[in-house]
Amino acid sequence: MEYRDKLVLAPMVRAGALPLRLLAAEYGADITYGEEIIDHKFVNCQRVTNESLGTTDFLERGTGSVVFRTCPQERDRVVFQIGTSDAVRALKAAEIVCNDVAAIDINMGCPKAFSISGGMGAALLTKPELIHDILTTLRRNLNTPVTCKIRLLSKRQDTVELARRIEKTGVPALAVHGRTIKDRPRDPAKWDEIADVVSALSIPVIANGDVFEYEDFKRIKDATGAASVMAARGALWNASIFSAKGKIPWEDFKREYVRKTILWDNDVKSTKTTLREIITRYTNLEFAEGKGVIKCSSSADVARLYNEEDYYNLVVSNWK
Repeated sequence: MEYRDKLVLAPMVRAGALPLRLLAAEYGADITYGEEIIDHKFVNCQRVTNESLGTTDFLERGTGSVVFRTCPQERDRVVFQIGTSDAVRALKAAEIVCNDVAAIDINMGCPKAFSISGGMGAALLTKPELIHDILTTLRRNLNTPVTCKIRLLSKRQDTVELARRIEKTGVPALAVHGRTIKDRPRDPAKWDEIADVVSALSIPVIANGDVFEYEDFKRIKDATGAASVMAARGALWNASIFSAKGKIPWEDFKREYVRKTILWDNDVKSTKTTLREIITRYTNLEFAEGKGVIKCSSSADVARLYNEEDYYNLVVSNWK
């Protein structure tokens, strides 16, 4: 895995599933992160080859629900992100999937209560010894590249010192979200503090924060000196942000996304999450479309809502 001069799709909970990752790649994303998967859940999954879809599925034992789905088309660029607070458990989770992905990443930036209460995500930022244990354990035991994604600490120098300690574990790259735990998405990302990290490290830094247009990739790269740039919400709202030709109309992207979810039999909850985000950004969930999405309980419902019933029936008829 090469981490310099790359456009990167960020990990996004309940949205970064296979359809969005593939669309992002089609438009120019070089590296695509999957959504964070909690190690407790993933260690209870089994790997299954889905002959009908041509995918590799990781199914939860007992329920049979798909926890992670990937395919050969993304093998060289997909990053599997783990939510963890324990090195041994993280390794067990990584060993299940490492041969089917390009890299493993440890989430050290999620500020959500469910992550922090479990000692995961941003809770790790104040536990450098545990960070060292997790990263070195995975690096010693895996042939797959291992990285992590952090966010800023409240003091600039603390962020730099943490980044230096992470670099010493031997990771090939570090992603940095330019906000602190207390910052909200509406607060401007602190590109200057990402630049501090870049200046202190020799490994590639992936800058993340406030990338909403294709031109922003160059802007943040120039401002921070980062090796690569990661887009989250901008890509969620319209993955053609990765295209040098410019974004397509959001309605066209939405249609492409719906078709991809049908083609890859995406979990309807994931599909609805992404559609709600797109609709909220550009129109209003209280309009008929938004209310229709909320009522959908299956991919067939989504297909009907967007007048894609013929496509849905064609796809389903081709499944073996």
